[in-house]
Amino acid sequence: QVRLVESGGGLVQAGGSLRLSCAASGIMFRIYEMDWYRQAPGKQRELVAAITSSGSTNYADSVKGRFTISRDNAKNTVYLQMNSLKPEDTAVYYCNGRLDIPGGYWGQGTQVTVSS
Repeated sequence: QVRLVESGGGLVQAGGSLRLSCAASGIMFRIYEMDWYRQAPGKQRELVAAITSSGSTNYADSVKGRFTISRDNAKNTVYLQMNSLKPEDTAVYYCNGRLDIPGGYWGQGTQVTVSS
């Protein structure tokens, strides 16, 4: 049974920081690409950051220089360090693990709210 469980969301003031975690089980984590997506109210889900099995990273332009994705294969966990948060970063953040299943596996999401 595959499970992706996000944690670390919350309410933070603009300019603050949060670190999201996504713990995976039921998959061979180290070979999966792991992604963070977000979805704001009334908007489509968008890719925020991605990290390949080899550690290569990619970011949405809107978060470059502020967010950092990383992974710890020993802990089957992917992280998203979010600094200099803005109100427009407010969204539900989802973890996604992709290998060969169309769409990959999704977590349940964690709410991030940035107040101005």
